[in-house]
This record gives sequence, C-alpha cells and structure tokens, in this order.
Amino acid sequence: MTKLKIKSGDTVKVIAGDHKGSEGVVQKVLTDNNKAIVEGINMVKKHTKPSAQNPQGGIVEKEAPIQISNLSLLTSKGEATRVGYRVEGDKKVRFSKKSNEVI
Repeated sequence: MTKLKIKSGDTVKVIAGDHKGSEGVVQKVLTDNNKAIVEGINMVKKHTKPSAQNPQGGIVEKEAPIQISNLSLLTSKGEATRVGYRVEGDKKVRFSKKSNEVI
C-alpha cells in the first residue's frame, strides 16, 4: 500500500475524467482502493427502497468515490500542485512543490 498524499479536509481539483476542472473538499479517503469522496463531484443517482429512515424511498443523489490519481491538491492561491514531504524541526510536514509553502 502506498502513502497517500491527500487527506480529508484538503481542497482538490479534478485533473482527469468526466469532472475535469471541478474543485471540492475531500470528505473521506478510502485507503484500501486509493479513492476519495469529494464534496459535489462524481454525483450518482441511487435508487432506494422505502425504509424506516426514508419511508418515501425514491432516487437519492450522492457522491461516488474518485481515483486519487485524478486529483491534485490546491494551494492557498488556488493553483494545482504536487505534494512533497520534508522534516521541519522534529515534525514531518507536507509542502507544495510549486510554491514551497507548508500545507
């Protein structure tokens, strides 16, 4: 298993696929299969049966996971960047390879 450089709460941009150019915040990272769920991106319609929580049933829109390789982290200025690691003092921190700022 590889080290994932994107964490939940990060703002990302989609760099490949149907939603190329879209931006959103990572809600959850699925490390088992290298995917992430991003707010408002890759929405799918799910047909639900009536249940106790949803007595009406019907069609619900929800986010589907997207491959992490199709995502790029955004800097504070809104530019897509690659992520690197370095040790500052005694802490390992992530930094933007484009602007060299700590994320």
